[in-house]
Amino acid sequence: KFDKEAAENLDAVYQFDLQGDQGGQYHLVVQNGTCLMKDGAHADPHVTLSMTGEDCIKVLNGQVSGMMMAMSGRLQVTGDIGLAMQLKSLFPNITES
Repeated sequence: KFDKEAAENLDAVYQFDLQGDQGGQYHLVVQNGTCLMKDGAHADPHVTLSMTGEDCIKVLNGQVSGMMMAMSGRLQVTGDIGLAMQLKSLFPNITES
């Protein structure tokens, strides 16, 4: 579930470039406590996360950490790395069923 309070003063665009069977391009627009996911590439994202669709699901499910994925080269982050690290705080309960 999206944490509106964590995003209260945030204005950021997260680009997801996913490869593989579950791949595609998506961007997440976070603005003043709101969150909107859109298909396709954004013209000027603040941060871009590139990985396979399968790895993205593993990160979101809490099976692997984004930090470990980045250190192993399976996740590439370009742009504002601080925003990438803040992403988990925007969805604190994402691993719960």
